[in-house]
Amino acid sequence: MVRKTLDSGQACSESLGKRYGLVLALAVLAVIVALPVPDGLPVAGQRMLGILMFSVIVWMTDTISYPVSAAVIMVLMAFLLGLSPDPANPQNLLGTSKALTIALSGFSNTALALVGGALFLAAAMTKTGLDRRIALVVMSKIGTKTNRLLAGVILVGLILSFFVPSTTARVSCMVPIVMGIIMAFGVERKSRFAGIMMIAVAQADSIWNVGIKTAAAQNMIAMGFIEKQLGKYITWMEWFVAALPFAVIMSVALYYVLLKIMPPEMDEIAGGKAVVEKALQDLGTMTVSEKKLMAISVILLLFWSTEKILHPFDTSSTTIAAIAFMLLPNVGIMTWREAQSQIPWGTLILFGIGISLGSALLSTQAAAWLAKFIVVWFGLQTMPALTILAVLAAFLIIIHLGFASATALAAAMIPIIISVLQSVTTPGINVVGMTMVLQYVVSFGFILPVNAPQNMVAYGTDTFEVKDFIKTGIPLTVIAYLLVLLMGATYWQWIGVL
Repeated sequence: MVRKTLDSGQACSESLGKRYGLVLALAVLAVIVALPVPDGLPVAGQRMLGILMFSVIVWMTDTISYPVSAAVIMVLMAFLLGLSPDPANPQNLLGTSKALTIALSGFSNTALALVGGALFLAAAMTKTGLDRRIALVVMSKIGTKTNRLLAGVILVGLILSFFVPSTTARVSCMVPIVMGIIMAFGVERKSRFAGIMMIAVAQADSIWNVGIKTAAAQNMIAMGFIEKQLGKYITWMEWFVAALPFAVIMSVALYYVLLKIMPPEMDEIAGGKAVVEKALQDLGTMTVSEKKLMAISVILLLFWSTEKILHPFDTSSTTIAAIAFMLLPNVGIMTWREAQSQIPWGTLILFGIGISLGSALLSTQAAAWLAKFIVVWFGLQTMPALTILAVLAAFLIIIHLGFASATALAAAMIPIIISVLQSVTTPGINVVGMTMVLQYVVSFGFILPVNAPQNMVAYGTDTFEVKDFIKTGIPLTVIAYLLVLLMGATYWQWIGVL
């Protein structure tokens, strides 16, 4: 009854959002465009703020799909900006051709190449079954105690984050394995054990989106804006050194929070190890394609982790080189035809438009104007760095409750966050480091199943209730928030990030 009530309430909310979200978004856009232009803000900047609000509303209400929203945003930018005075030369209109170039600028960003490469790597993992083999090998070594199986799921999430740079792909690999374990053990689908195992699959991947730069698309959004706005390129290893302690501590917290709040009904499952070993035996020996992909993945990981240390090649370039090799006839592991059907092209389109949206907010001075407003509204001008971190992190956590995509959240918020930090007069603020840490917070989709695609994949197994995700997600979010503040006051200061 509880699940039916929650599901019906959620469905009603989603139905209202889907039905009226587009109308609301268009109405808000029209109002903003019709308002008098504030002092210090170009007409194009005001219209970009309207487009930003339109984007946020359609993304939060899910009134149209993400790929369609990307196309609509592109059209709005082309015409609304095209019919605006050029910020650089107000005597002339910007023109739709130039405005469309701005709308498409995100597709020439190197971050887009890395995300595209990540999607191809994920497709290769699925095709060869290497991701499944890695997961089963780890699980086969864990044992049959329920707490060790939980630890195994978290550990697999960690390991796959290095090799499968797509959160949804990692969870999609793990879900059938964990479901197979649950069913083969004869455990009830609605048991607490089944629930915490599946919740762990989703939450562990969200945690390691923070730990590994290449683990999630939203990280690439942030890195692209940091490089463009601040002129700083953050290497894979720099990110890893800063984020690793956070991800490790949060993984331990996840383990204990789940065991405390949803303790499994049994301590050990008889015959559990045999089930995993049988599944591994059914895979047979490693195929040639798996061996090739493993070699490519290890070599690529080495290049990622040593960029700017042992070689001058950036992450995007080495990833694209690996993808090109994977697609070569006779030596590669998949054909273009095999790959293209497995790639979520809509995700890539959204990513490109997201970058364009952020870039346009910058070039039209909309981000700088909005940042000054936020600084004054929150009184951030002279606040200490740690207080600024606390306020902005809390703001991102709250607004994430309305987003179903961390990629969309990063595209909308990171350019504004950077402009806010640049507007603060507090001496000694490390804008690059602070932005990177706040990007960690963008990945905090711990509270609601709808806060991230990977959460919805896990929720679709019907092994846990919405309330179970919430009652474990809220403590995780509180711990993560407090840990950000603690590390902001200690470790990140010691290593020069803040």
